[in-house]
Formats: sequence, structure tokens, C-alpha cells
Amino acid sequence: MSRAGHVLDASALLCLLFNEPGADRVERVLHSACISAANLTEVISKLVDRGQSAEEAIANLSELELDVIAYDRAQAEAAGRLRSVTRQAGLSLGDRACLALGIALNAPIYTAEKSWAKLKIGVRIHAIR
Repeated sequence: MSRAGHVLDASALLCLLFNEPGADRVERVLHSACISAANLTEVISKLVDRGQSAEEAIANLSELELDVIAYDRAQAEAAGRLRSVTRQAGLSLGDRACLALGIALNAPIYTAEKSWAKLKIGVRIHAIR
């Protein structure tokens, strides 16, 4: 596991990359942040959807030197366990992967998803906007 002090959701990293409201909050923690490999997939996909080649997106993201944590069996099981407590909020697998990582690291999670702030999962969630 990582020694990262903060976990970024795909929405938080995209907010930073697109310089949207809340980007400053992500930038402040970027030096000590990590992201699940599942969420990195979402970010790369969104950049490709916006016209970047996959290679360009990957190269640009690597410049951030963000710690990427593998989505392994433990993460998959933890995300699966979160299904019952997050079903009402409509969270995706990627969302639950992020939450599972935050729980595993006991690290605060940064997201642009305001609805996450209502979740009671044992880890602090910061809605960046």
C-alpha cells in the first residue's frame, strides 16, 4: 500500500486537469495524493473522449507523478462490500474503488461528487466544490 495521505477520485483529478472550480483544493494535496488504477482508467478515458490520444493522456498524467495504487483482490472485495451502503447513492464501481482505497489507507478522499459527503463509511470525504 501507498503512504499517500490523500485519495483522489477521478472527478477530482479531472477537475484539476480542466481547471474547474475546486481545482485549487486538489492542487494543494496533489503532492501527497494517490489514485486507484480503476479511477486512473476513468481519467484516461475522459481525456481520450475529449480528443487526446491515449498516449498523450498517459504521458501528461505521468508528469503529475501521482501514486497509482493497483486495483487488486483486496480492493475488489472492499468495493464489493460497499455496494450495500452506497446503493442508494448510485455509486459506480469506480466510485467504490476510490472509497475502498480511502478506507484501506485511512486517508481522506477528494471528489467533485457532492452526494458523497453524506456517506458514513469511516473515512473523511471532501467535496471540492
